[in-house]
Amino acid sequence: MRIIAIEEHFITPLYREKVGANEYRNFYLSSRSQVMGHDIMEQNLDLGAKRLAHMDAHGVDMQVLSFGSPGPQGFGADVAVPMARDANDRLSQAIQKHPARFAGFAALPTADPKAAVDELERCVTQLGFKGAMLHSHQQGEFLDAKKYWPIWERAEKLGVPVYLHPALPHPQVVKAYFDGYEELARAPWGFAVDTSCHFLRLLFSGLFDAYPKLKIILGHLGEGLPFAMHRLNDHSLHAAKRRGLKKQPIEYLRENLLVTTSGNWFEPAFVCTLLALGADNILFAIDWPYESNQTGMEFFRKLSLSDADKEKIAHRNAERLLRL
Repeated sequence: MRIIAIEEHFITPLYREKVGANEYRNFYLSSRSQVMGHDIMEQNLDLGAKRLAHMDAHGVDMQVLSFGSPGPQGFGADVAVPMARDANDRLSQAIQKHPARFAGFAALPTADPKAAVDELERCVTQLGFKGAMLHSHQQGEFLDAKKYWPIWERAEKLGVPVYLHPALPHPQVVKAYFDGYEELARAPWGFAVDTSCHFLRLLFSGLFDAYPKLKIILGHLGEGLPFAMHRLNDHSLHAAKRRGLKKQPIEYLRENLLVTTSGNWFEPAFVCTLLALGADNILFAIDWPYESNQTGMEFFRKLSLSDADKEKIAHRNAERLLRL
């Protein structure tokens, strides 16, 4: 069975230069690397033989690669524009060398929405990329703001999805909820809270009424939304109608959202997601190099699924959505 993993990351020398690390992040990367059995930053920088060897060791046939968090969303236009272009050009070169093993999501400089639209167009039409990845808010400004809507419009026009990936939550949230508890602000909890809230802002802004064919991908089994979607709908149904939304919130979740398995290796959570969204809306991902290819593959192989559903999640949904 072909395995396509669609949330697999890389970084560049420019990323290393511009993205700072505090004491906790250094501790996290060091301790997480020990658990993973590989140096996370070293593997992040590799787009060749070492990455392929790790894929081959555990049966990952293709990675859809994306630039690491916080990506261009962490910077103003003076840094974001050259950073995104450099990352996309490096990724394109890797894909050209290994077209059967790598595909790509574009990094976009959202600090300059017009430049982001132009870069998305370039990456899809000239470089053959399969969509884009955005790392949550633009320096604290969420992407439901109308100035960012041309990016969503262009994604729908091009027929490509946007992967909304976590970053450190909004600075005010970090201060209010996580001051003194930075370990909770990131992957254990804050990432999911921030990203799910961001998606709901997009939904309630009317984005999917304006661009009904737009598809947004969330990782980590949907950042908690499948578990909460019924209660969410029940308690916001009339408020959504009051805003002028054309559908119930739960309908947008079922029609405009897809989720991946990245880094959430808990079968009860997977079963919940499967029952809530269906196998057609789940795609396989690992979250390399922050997660282990071995762990991800062992989790997937042990799932009690029909052969047809397993094939959908392993590769068929990605082939359909990304036109691989």
